[in-house]
Amino acid sequence: MIKRASSITRRGFLKTSGIFAGASLISPFLYGRPAYADNTKQWKVAIVKDKSKPMFGLHGMQVAFRGIPNVKVVGLVDGSTSNIEAKLAQTEAARHYLSCEALLKNEKPDIVVLTSRWPDDHLEQIRFFAENGCHIYCEKPVTAFLDEADEIVEIAKKNKIKIAMAHPCRNGLGFVTMKRLIESGKIGIPLTVHGWGKSDHRGGGEDMMTLGTHIFDLMIYLFGQPESVSADVRVNGNPFTGPELTKTTEPIGLAAGDELFATFRFPGNVRGIFESRSNLYKSDNRMGVCVIGSKGMLSLRFSDSHREPQPLRFNNAPCAPANETVAEIIELQEDRVIPGAHPLDYSLLGTEDVPRGPIFIEAGRFAVWDLMQSIQENRQPIANIYDARAALEMIYGVYASHLTKSPIYFPLTDRSHPLEKFKTQ
Repeated sequence: MIKRASSITRRGFLKTSGIFAGASLISPFLYGRPAYADNTKQWKVAIVKDKSKPMFGLHGMQVAFRGIPNVKVVGLVDGSTSNIEAKLAQTEAARHYLSCEALLKNEKPDIVVLTSRWPDDHLEQIRFFAENGCHIYCEKPVTAFLDEADEIVEIAKKNKIKIAMAHPCRNGLGFVTMKRLIESGKIGIPLTVHGWGKSDHRGGGEDMMTLGTHIFDLMIYLFGQPESVSADVRVNGNPFTGPELTKTTEPIGLAAGDELFATFRFPGNVRGIFESRSNLYKSDNRMGVCVIGSKGMLSLRFSDSHREPQPLRFNNAPCAPANETVAEIIELQEDRVIPGAHPLDYSLLGTEDVPRGPIFIEAGRFAVWDLMQSIQENRQPIANIYDARAALEMIYGVYASHLTKSPIYFPLTDRSHPLEKFKTQ
């Protein structure tokens, strides 16, 4: 059990949060059930290293299966032999293969981990492994193009495989606790969820694609599929009209604007706000969400890789804090258990291609555990391809709304990229 430091007692936490009150509380994990539908199954896993750059993807996905019982990492696909012994040791992979084709000639993995952070890698890889019956744990964003996301969904259906996405918020303890507190009535009636990207040198369209993807997926996780969006995209303070697109620092597809502001509508009359502006991030990370309700608000920001995790905060003010308001740091208590799992190896943090933030190895373990359960229970994973596609639709909707100067409704009927007409050869 992992207990995070807090300024309040456990008794005070239970009293104020109501986190375990009532049978109607919907938990992201189904507690009290066996860890697996069949806990005797032996799982074979393969890891595919990023084929585009000399790195895994920087998010620690290659170590997600370490310490989980009944799992054998049968192979690591890496086109380079450089430092291969250290990579095999880190991943606990039994063998090294130079290509995906070579892997499948000798191994029959149940699950394949796709670690590339470049979205144009994924369609080809998913198609190849899905046609060979492999389930997928995939880095985000799944793709930069909605028609490709549609194709990936159909590939998964046709081949009857599950795809879990590396959106760590859905399995991160802070955000899982936030969801449970919202559902328990901690903030009253949910009204607005406000999300920010990092607003660093990528602020605007690139920030929305690389980091806003997490925020949009988190909004969907908390409140369901979006209904509509209205947005404003600007460059140097002026409305974006083209033809200049953003020259992105990473190959993440089409992007525009150094400043954007979008409002979404979700079920239950919940409003979502997302904004990003370039070069606001100097020494403090703005990325995170604040959920405002009729009785208070909850906020949680992402931590920089070199800092301690940011706390989940509750404020009893439903609007701008007043003198009588109280800010409370919510204690995080981990009660999800994987029977037979080894303790997490926190010494991995900060090693090659593993961030210093604990959420990556903590949430990563629960993500792959949930994927294993979803395969046996024939349901979608908590972090699934359908919601990843919806997050991409939200990005498309931002541009479409700005360019048409009107609200855009979901699901989108036009699956082409709104910025495609500005693309140069």
